[in-house]
Amino acid sequence: MRQVNIIPEYNIITKFFHWLSVVGLVVQIPLGFYLVDMDFSDTRILIEDIHVILGLSIFYVTLFRILFRLILQSPNDPIEGFAGQMIVAKINHFLLYITLLTVTCSGILKKLFNGEKVNFFLFDLKMKTDFDKAEVLYDVHVYSNYTLIGLITLHILAALLHTFILKDHVIKRIT
Repeated sequence: MRQVNIIPEYNIITKFFHWLSVVGLVVQIPLGFYLVDMDFSDTRILIEDIHVILGLSIFYVTLFRILFRLILQSPNDPIEGFAGQMIVAKINHFLLYITLLTVTCSGILKKLFNGEKVNFFLFDLKMKTDFDKAEVLYDVHVYSNYTLIGLITLHILAALLHTFILKDHVIKRIT
């Protein structure tokens, strides 16, 4: 078993926001796929409202995560690993944040350009309808979701690699 000096772990706030994001995305992603094939109905409106509320919650959690990541110190990186491993990890984390913001912003803007009002919890916003922009933003929303799923998959595979093959206990920093 390989020993790595990774005693420092993420702080409780970072762990909380990380696992809150995980739970939100585990619900949100399948919910989004479910919505795609639904016909217009009261049930669809209810599920879409839940999707929007959850999406806005993930948006705010992501903003808090970025803020706290800038303010609070992260644990030291593992001292062992293949060349470029930490670069790949940092790029994946950066792209996860960017993609989370892209998914949520494109979803919000799509609704707004469809002429719908969006409740941001603290205020409501409605914009002038522009269906062409709404259609483009829908495409951005869909493609950024697929990108997010790919990045999450890479993130999970890396966690599994560290846990079961490298056995370096990296996962303990966030659990």
